[in-house]
Amino acid sequence: MNVKKYKKTILIDLDGVLNQYDGHFDANNIPPVRVGVKEFFEKFNYDDFEFKLFTTRNKILAVKWLIENNIDKYFIDVTNTKDLCYLYIDDRCIRFDGDYIKLKDDIQNFKVWYKN
Repeated sequence: MNVKKYKKTILIDLDGVLNQYDGHFDANNIPPVRVGVKEFFEKFNYDDFEFKLFTTRNKILAVKWLIENNIDKYFIDVTNTKDLCYLYIDDRCIRFDGDYIKLKDDIQNFKVWYKN
């Protein structure tokens, strides 16, 4: 009997994670791909995981950007919805560890990695 193995989905953000975003949003232009992105995807083990691009940008523009950067083959979809997934990878997030006092401090002291 052939049992289908389900992969864990990872939603990965575009701006600030995959591109050279510096906080200045331009709806008509997506900044260049970050150094190391292609190598990351080339070396990733896809036996257990699959990626969805998570972005609030125009979907057609985002897909075009993936194709132009030759990384579209690593994604199963592009979405602006917080889909059910195994992990979210984003430059603007805080990992909640059960401590609300620490969470309050983390929120008040949050800085995007590229502004540190």
